[in-house]
Amino acid sequence: MEQKSSFAIIGAGKVGSALGILLKEQGYRPVGVASRTFTSARSLAEQLQTNPYREITKAAEAADLVFITTTDREIEPVANLLARKGACRPGQMIIHTSGALSSEIMAAVRQAGAMVASMHPLQSFADVASAKENLPGSCFALEGDEQALPGIIEVVNALQGRYFVIKAEDKPLYHAAAVVASNYLVSLIHLSSTIYQSLGLNEEQAMDALFPLIQGTLNNIAKSGPAAALTGPVARGDGTTLKGHMQALQKLDWRVREAYRSLGLYTVGLAVENGSITNNEGAALSTIFLEEDKHEQTGNYCRLSAHETGRTVHSHVNSLRLSHGYVGRRFRYRRYPGGGFPR
Repeated sequence: MEQKSSFAIIGAGKVGSALGILLKEQGYRPVGVASRTFTSARSLAEQLQTNPYREITKAAEAADLVFITTTDREIEPVANLLARKGACRPGQMIIHTSGALSSEIMAAVRQAGAMVASMHPLQSFADVASAKENLPGSCFALEGDEQALPGIIEVVNALQGRYFVIKAEDKPLYHAAAVVASNYLVSLIHLSSTIYQSLGLNEEQAMDALFPLIQGTLNNIAKSGPAAALTGPVARGDGTTLKGHMQALQKLDWRVREAYRSLGLYTVGLAVENGSITNNEGAALSTIFLEEDKHEQTGNYCRLSAHETGRTVHSHVNSLRLSHGYVGRRFRYRRYPGGGFPR
């Protein structure tokens, strides 16, 4: 049986700890851990049965794979230090796990002869335990040196994950999409809960009421894709209901109303794209969102949708092919005592 690569973890946080533990379980050989605090390094090293180091160069120099799992602002300084101290070499792979930054931030390491890549899991991690549970089966965005990709793909396969490869210059757009799907989804649910709380419900009651709807919507998206899963007043061209919403939202914080307006304008384009309303109906609904209270569109604040500008409408639902013929999975909600989301 072929011996798997050795690895070092630099940054013993949630992702670094979970990644190290899972790789060891899959037969990869840990040779060192370093972190911002020696206590964190020692804690992870004990779990991996390897050595903790106060100096990151000592942890990295003996490893075939060096995972930099620090905060984004620390990646470049760490890479520069590894290069400056001669802790990287030809044939070695230096990998960071940032979603926002490309591997180009580790140019000093490449100049020193090592290969560079980034491997970002499209997943949310609350703590080490959830990271260890959620990493296997996740989808990873990969980019970096072409000769490094086979080794990174091998790691993803060991984690039972899926992957797609992007260009370095596309990393900010990739991360923006991930922020919308994860962080802004939390904000949207908080927004909906806030409206219900204005009616007298507490947060737990609001979430217990809303979650079956949220779960059903996610299931529909997983089954049919986002365009086909769209329902509601925009999808059926119900301008009267939308006007009533905009008027009722005047009582709440202006940010709630503006969020509803912007999402409504985007949803009009989606409804036209999936054919549930016509171009003319879409234009009429857009007018409700744009002209309610004589709202002025300035600059790029509210860009007109494709059907209003004459641009070609494109569907991106099936434009990204994931490895291994991946088909979206249903989402599962783990209920906590008392109901609602985990806090």
